[in-house]
Amino acid sequence: MGPEKWTLSEKSRTILRWITALVLMPLLVILGGWKMGDRFYAWGILGMVILTQLLFLTGFEKKTIGSRRLVIAAVLTALSVLGRILFAPLPGFKPITAMVVIAAVWISGETGFLVGSLSALISNFFSGQGPWTPFQMFAWGMIGLIAGLLAPRLKKSRPALAAYGVFAGAAYSLFMDIWTVLWYNGGLSWPLYAAAVVTALPYMASYAASNVIFLLLLGRPFGEKLERIRIKYGV
Repeated sequence: MGPEKWTLSEKSRTILRWITALVLMPLLVILGGWKMGDRFYAWGILGMVILTQLLFLTGFEKKTIGSRRLVIAAVLTALSVLGRILFAPLPGFKPITAMVVIAAVWISGETGFLVGSLSALISNFFSGQGPWTPFQMFAWGMIGLIAGLLAPRLKKSRPALAAYGVFAGAAYSLFMDIWTVLWYNGGLSWPLYAAAVVTALPYMASYAASNVIFLLLLGRPFGEKLERIRIKYGV
């Protein structure tokens, strides 16, 4: 095996990817929000950064491909952060999800996760860090990872892309409501969670609508450029 390849097999990388996404990250996020609270949330953020990088590394075999994807992810993350800052006066109307989905569909799900996670972390230096940050990192990251699995369908169908935008808005809101309950109650409570979901319905609708708008506006133009980059540079 040459120097341009990672030592893990495809099967091992796949197993590690899903253990990281479905076991390690949820445990870190939920237990961090429950036990660490306001005092030690920085450790949860650091853990999420480490696990995000680990997940990203499982997405490719050759190091050169990884470095090229990292450059693309950095550019898309910068645009995502800038968009969140520019649209700060409009709560629930942000282009982050659209950029995450675009990165996932036209590059890879792992790239989408990286863009989502880092967009939450970096933009919160402007909007405010807190114990909610790991929840946002995981929520936007998983939106990207799932979009990567659905990439063949989302790439070809604008209605499917719009439908995924609605799903992503609802999923993000529902997951962040878990943080709301943990913060308010110090533990999970289904009645409180149901109340939080009902209260957040207008915000959920706003998230979903903004996702659809940004995906339909940005999906095709950005996607075509990323497709050319992917083919030209083999990413």
